[in-house]
Amino acid sequence: MTATQRRGRRIMMTTGERDAYLVEQRTCRVATVSVDGRPHIGALWFVWDGTSLWLYSITRSLRWSQLRQDPRIAVVVDDGVEYGDLRGVELSGTAVTVGEAPRTGEPCAELALPERLFASKYFGMEDMPHDGRHAWLRLTPDAVTSWDFRKLAGPS
Repeated sequence: MTATQRRGRRIMMTTGERDAYLVEQRTCRVATVSVDGRPHIGALWFVWDGTSLWLYSITRSLRWSQLRQDPRIAVVVDDGVEYGDLRGVELSGTAVTVGEAPRTGEPCAELALPERLFASKYFGMEDMPHDGRHAWLRLTPDAVTSWDFRKLAGPS
């Protein structure tokens, strides 16, 4: 899943650091591409299950229509204000729709974990609310790059 990161090995997150970071962060930026090659980037909530990034997207969005034409996707999760605080993860690969679209809550074993994680993270509840407007996209990345500029300062 993770490509070897050639540059920036010193600031690369370990697998544990990356997983913890993706679990704690709330917003990502999702990049898709139109049929004529124009990029589109938008913010979205997500959950990470240790293997895949799960995105809960409105099915009538530009993102959704572009992914139906070309499922290639890149996602960035990052934070930091000062240069020395910057950290983040970039994941890229192919988006796959999971469950019915739009999602109405029909039983889907594959969605049990992401829906539980999402409901807890964003709504503070156990059960996922469904509005009939969103559906799930799963990104099991082909490539992952990470950075944590705080590592440049060395041990404190």
